[in-house]
Amino acid sequence: MATLGIADTQGVPKAFADTTIPLPYNSLDALEEAFRAHGDQIAAVIVEPVVGNMGCVPPLPGYLQGMRAITERHGALLIFDEVMTGFRVAFGGAQQLYGIRPDLTTMGKVIGGGLPVGAYGGRKDIMSKVAPAGPIYQAGTLSGNPLAVAAGLAMLRHLKSHPELYSRLEACGARLAAAAPTGVTVNRVGSMFTFFFGPGPITDWESAKVSDTARFGRFFRGMLDRGIYLAPSQFEAAFVSAAHTDEDIDRTIRAAVEASQES
Repeated sequence: MATLGIADTQGVPKAFADTTIPLPYNSLDALEEAFRAHGDQIAAVIVEPVVGNMGCVPPLPGYLQGMRAITERHGALLIFDEVMTGFRVAFGGAQQLYGIRPDLTTMGKVIGGGLPVGAYGGRKDIMSKVAPAGPIYQAGTLSGNPLAVAAGLAMLRHLKSHPELYSRLEACGARLAAAAPTGVTVNRVGSMFTFFFGPGPITDWESAKVSDTARFGRFFRGMLDRGIYLAPSQFEAAFVSAAHTDEDIDRTIRAAVEASQES
């Protein structure tokens, strides 16, 4: 989902929800309408460039480019939430993959090699507003945590010196996608993928939510019985890791074929 702020208002203070406009993903018409209705009141648009929180949903051709053009035209910031895509779909994240430069980027534990840490960065004129250079103070228990930063640097150095890993992840992801059960829609970007148990195309939440969750549940349990642990929700993306061997992929494909016959 593309949002102007926070998408999920459950547990979020009302004041935050009142200043947030949730919008359907992959709809430039909805974004244009929001700007027509609210104009320069909109400070920023934040989006997962490749959605992972309703399953893997890639951007339609021109969607991210359109977001960049619309926000620039209205003087609003474009923020990419690359918590899932950062260093995963490409070394430079989704913004490298799709050739879009957002104004700000947020990242999660991937930047710490899997340890608990987060990060954000962006245009120099924006980042210069943050202390100690500027008046906006930001701090936290894990800010600059030495263990997480050391792990993250080691991971980033390894990825930079082994760019071939991304070709291998692409190949492994393609092999798994090809093993999808009959009647399943596969969405994939690099090593991110989802088997949607229903007809496609899946381009937003409205098309994703009609998936057959009962059939997914049977498939999930069939895979688990065979030693393959997928995310236990139809609406979570799956990931291939550089740690997965060809034998792991082969085993997963065999399990998927068997589990699909039971589901």
